[in-house]
Amino acid sequence: MLPLRLQTPDRIVSPTMPTPSVTAQLRALLRRPGPALVLGAHDALSAKLAEEAGFDAVWASGFGISAVSALPDANVLTMSETLEAVRRMSDAVRIPVIADCDNGFGNAINVMRTVAEYERAGVAGICIEDNIFPKRCSFYAGVRRELVPTDEHARKIQAAKAVRSDPDFVVIARTEAFIAGWGTQEALKRARAYAEAGADAVLVHSKSSTFDELKDFTAAWDGTCPLVAVPTTYANITAADLAAAGFKLVIFANQACALQSRRCARPSSRLSRKAGRQRWMTASPRYPRSMNWSV
Repeated sequence: MLPLRLQTPDRIVSPTMPTPSVTAQLRALLRRPGPALVLGAHDALSAKLAEEAGFDAVWASGFGISAVSALPDANVLTMSETLEAVRRMSDAVRIPVIADCDNGFGNAINVMRTVAEYERAGVAGICIEDNIFPKRCSFYAGVRRELVPTDEHARKIQAAKAVRSDPDFVVIARTEAFIAGWGTQEALKRARAYAEAGADAVLVHSKSSTFDELKDFTAAWDGTCPLVAVPTTYANITAADLAAAGFKLVIFANQACALQSRRCARPSSRLSRKAGRQRWMTASPRYPRSMNWSV
């Protein structure tokens, strides 16, 4: 059996040459030509795999962090519980980590504490959506969508910008207007208000199976604030197409978590069926002989 060797985490080793801070790296991604690709992660390992796969940044997915705790994406986990998961991701990688902070875990006062804590955790930026508290996941069926008033969310963005200690720390405002079924004009109104409030980027979320409503949005968008897309349901479009439409960040938010779940579920199901036909459960903790446990 080969010995298991674990590489020392990059963030623990002092680099011999100075490297840009993660906040400066994220700022550079927002300024550079072409789209920046961001992969969703739910723990330190998935964040590290995203980095090694060549993604520009990591999206610390609220859905994914809830999912690995076997909980719904509905503000069941507290800010502190979510923060601990995000901190481990930030410690594991050198690329920027963008934290999905749902609705900021409350009102503008809660947002101020959220920014302070997430900055201390080493993340490059946070995303705050105009969902109510507690939130309703964008993709849960049969749930009535409710959003906070536009001016209330704009005040959250202002609060987040006012309290940050690093001027490069990025605050992304997310609107769920399309998710709520309120149409292009409402999405534009909210995006413009959030940009005016100081958002460094605006994420326009959609659960449509096509890119049509977002295409209508970008055709009418007259702002200079960078746009962010999350192609979870309209997956038949390329990053180049999204960039051509005006999106600067492209976040593949939950694909890795979903793929991992499917890959775990299938062999577990097969193993369960096989275990039902064999007497593997004994008093001593012996492993199934068919499984190779060597490293």
